[in-house]
Amino acid sequence: MNLLKRFFSLLIFALTSCYPSPKATGQFTEMDFNKMAENMAKGDAQDINVDDLLKIKEEVVLLDSREHDEYNISHIPSAKWVGYDDFSIERLDGIDKNSKIVVYCSVGYRSERISEKLMKEGYKNVYNLKGSIFKWYNEGYKIVDPSGVPTRKIHGFNKKWSKWIKDGDIIY
Repeated sequence: MNLLKRFFSLLIFALTSCYPSPKATGQFTEMDFNKMAENMAKGDAQDINVDDLLKIKEEVVLLDSREHDEYNISHIPSAKWVGYDDFSIERLDGIDKNSKIVVYCSVGYRSERISEKLMKEGYKNVYNLKGSIFKWYNEGYKIVDPSGVPTRKIHGFNKKWSKWIKDGDIIY
C-alpha cells in the first residue's frame, strides 16, 4: 500500500510540474495582486484606487515616478514624468501645492516614496495610485507611447515584477 501511495504521489507531482504555475504566466487572482500592492505601499501617503482616480482624473496632476526609459515605453495618458532615482522637486515647478496630485510607478513602492517627498515639501493633496500602472493596465485602461498613441507595450521593470502584468508586450 505504501508503494502505491508513493506511485500516485510521484504521478501527481509529475503531472502538475509540467504546467507553469499561475504566477509564472501572469495569471493571478485580483486578491494576489491587491495583497502585493498593499505590501508595496506601506507609507504615509494616502492610497487612491484606479476607480476613484477615474472619477477625478480631469482634476488631478498625474505624476509618473518610474525611470525615464520606463515612461518612454508607455505611461498613463496626461502623466508628467518626475522620475525616481534622479527625482528632483524642480520637476514640479508651476504645480500649486494645493493641487490634487496622484503619483504612480509600476506597482506602488516608488510612487509611495515620491509621494512622501512631496508631502515633506508641502504638497497638501498627494495620493499614491494603489497597484500603479500595472493595475491600471490590467483593468483594461489605455496606456500611451511618448507620441500619445495607445500601445500594448508596457515596461515590466524586471522579470520578477512583470509577472503581475496580465497581458501585453512586456519590455525590459
